[in-house]
This record gives sequence, C-alpha cells and structure tokens, in this order.
Amino acid sequence: MSFYTSLSGLQAAQTDLSVISHNLANVSTNGFKKSRSEFADVISSNVQQSPSSQIGSGVTVKGNRQQFTSGNIVQSGSALDVAISRDGFFVVKPNPGAASVNFTRNGAFLVDADRYIVDGQGGQLQGYPADGSGAIVRTALSGAVSLRLPATSGTPTATSTVTKSVNLPAGAALPANATFDRFDPASYNASTQTTIYDSEGNPQTLTSYFRRDTVGAAGASSNWSVFNFVGDTPLTAGGNAAITATFDGTGALTAPAGPTSFDAFTPVGTAVQQQFALDFGTATTQTAGAFNVLGTSQDGTAAGQLQGVTIDPEGLVRASFSNGDTQTLGQVVLANFANPTGLRQIGNSSWQATGLSGSPVLGAANADGFGELLPGAIERSNVDITEELVSLIAAQRNFQANARALDTASQISQTIFNIQ
Repeated sequence: MSFYTSLSGLQAAQTDLSVISHNLANVSTNGFKKSRSEFADVISSNVQQSPSSQIGSGVTVKGNRQQFTSGNIVQSGSALDVAISRDGFFVVKPNPGAASVNFTRNGAFLVDADRYIVDGQGGQLQGYPADGSGAIVRTALSGAVSLRLPATSGTPTATSTVTKSVNLPAGAALPANATFDRFDPASYNASTQTTIYDSEGNPQTLTSYFRRDTVGAAGASSNWSVFNFVGDTPLTAGGNAAITATFDGTGALTAPAGPTSFDAFTPVGTAVQQQFALDFGTATTQTAGAFNVLGTSQDGTAAGQLQGVTIDPEGLVRASFSNGDTQTLGQVVLANFANPTGLRQIGNSSWQATGLSGSPVLGAANADGFGELLPGAIERSNVDITEELVSLIAAQRNFQANARALDTASQISQTIFNIQ
C-alpha cells in the first residue's frame, strides 16, 4: 500500500510542477490568468474500522483552479488596445458564421482587411449596436453585432457651381501662338486649377486657361478667352470652346454677368453625366500687376474617408472621417459569470462558458458588476514570478520527499524478500 501512497504523492507533485511551469511560461502573455493546484487526502475506511486505526491512502488532485485576479495594466499607445480594470470579459466571435463566442481579457484589438475589429486570432469583437441617431440598443447576446468600421461617411454631392476670382494683368501681351493649345504655354497667358467632385464623390481637376484676345487702348475694353478642361476632357458652354471675359477701361469685369453653365460631360471614372457652372464673381479684375488667384470655391463634397477610431472608458466605439463626421458604431459588450473559475480554457487567453461557470451575464463598462475600460492600455499576465519560484521549490521538495518514501518502501520490501 505504501508504494501506491508514495506514487500518488509523486503524481500530485508532478501535476503541481506542471501547473507552475505553465504559469511561468505565460508570465508575458497578455490577459493570461494563472492556475493553482489543489489537493485532497485519500482515506479508505468503513463503519467497522476504528477511527484511531485509519491509515491514509495518499493524495489526489482535487482541481487546478484558475485565479482571476487582475494583472498589471500597462499603457500601449494604441487606440484599439483596451483593458478591463476589474470584473468582466470581452466577447469575441471566432467564427462569423456560427453562434458560439469566446471570452477573453486580452484587449489587444486591431482592424482586419474587412474593417472588423478583431483580436489576435481574428475573432470579431462583439458590441451593442447603435441606431441611426447613435443611441445604443441593449440586446441579448444573440443580438450583439461584430463591430465594423465603415469605409466612408456622408453622401457625396456633385459640384454644381465653381466660383473663381482672379486678377488678370492689364499689361499682358497677346500670346505668341495664335492658336490655343493647352500643351503649349506660348498659346495662353496663365492657368489655374480647382478640385471639383463628380456624382460619386471622386475628385476631378478643373483647369482653366486664360488667353488674351485683344489689347484695348487706354480706357478701352479688352477681351480674354477662358478655356476649361476637367482632366483631359474639354468643356464647352453653349457649344463654344471658351468663355469670353470682357473688361471695361477701368479693369472691371462686364461679361459674363453671372455664372456660365457648361454643357453636360461625363467625368472619367463614372458613367453619370455632370453639368456645373463657372462664376467669376464680383472680385475678378484686370489691373496692373501679375496674374493672381484672389479666391476659389466649389459646392461639391466627397464622402468622408475613415481617419481614425477610438474606444472611450464607457466602451463606446467612435469613428472619425475626413469630412468632419463622427459616428458612434456601437458599445463594447462585457460578460461576467457567477463562477468564472468554471470557465474552460481554450488557449490564446480565451475561455468558453460551461455548466460550472453558468451562463454569461451581459453588460457594459461601469455598470453593476462590471469594471471600467482603460483605452490605450493592455492587461498583462497576473503571474508573480517570485511567488511561482517559491512554489516551484516547494513542489520540487514534495516530489523528492515522495521519491525518498518510495525508495524506503522498496528497501523494506527487499529486506523482507531476503529473509531466509
């Protein structure tokens, strides 16, 4: 019997050593929770045996209990890194096509190629959805959504009016070449560019070329032709290749008196025709000095492009866009359990619910039973190296002591066998 008693001690010590070694191996694993081996003595007895004559039968491993104390929280600087200061787990969906979810304390999240917020294994972070007004809709776990960043925000608007105010030099000479050619700088006096937008919000470049047609005597009027191109597409106005700008003797613009509408054209990259007008405004002049753009504007807008994402201490996920828009995408779901030590470890600092842990209770940061979220931070392992090394020494001594007891039992048996 003593052989089996010592053997159970060796096996228990070996289990203890394995658990401690596993803890030490994961001392730098984010969100890792250490375990502790718990043992119980084994007693074989019956009602007819005197309590004073009972002899133990060894030890058994009662369980390896996980310790869900918080690990050290360190600043990471990443907007998508987030740590839970007290109780709670993040909920991630490892398989988008399945209903099963995992639970983790490792808040090192990133954005994948499909713009989902995911953990290091590609599990999609779950959150409460936001309605059209940005209000959070609290639902059951089945109603949680995978948090995803939109690529754009807002509705693009095609440019309908371009306002361009310039000063044309009164002393400018007629171009050396009599025929306009946009690739020949000698055929025009000046040019300027303006970014406009098509119906899909794509930027297009409007280039205007100014060519002097007449040089009037002092106090007399003079004319300029303005040729316009969107990319490589020439624009016409009423079939005319150029807009004629007329100035009186004082340098004031007399024609056109208002916006000039271009004929419909199809911008490159879209199949939708577009029309817009060019307005020289009231500030365009012809005075002494160099060519100068006094002001330019246009009324088209592009859809806002995603510029950044943040998670605040309440778990609200917000995206910001190049057009100034800010969208609330949802709120990070937290889960808690009646018995977290009953969770099943599945690796990668993740767990699954079991009958021992109970069903997950959902909530949000700072709600009853849930901790606060710390954006830009990561929770490290809760393993204390010093404590584990002391436990390692104790487990080693236990192993050696049981090995010595086994050796002693073997010697006693050998002595009995040698009795003649």
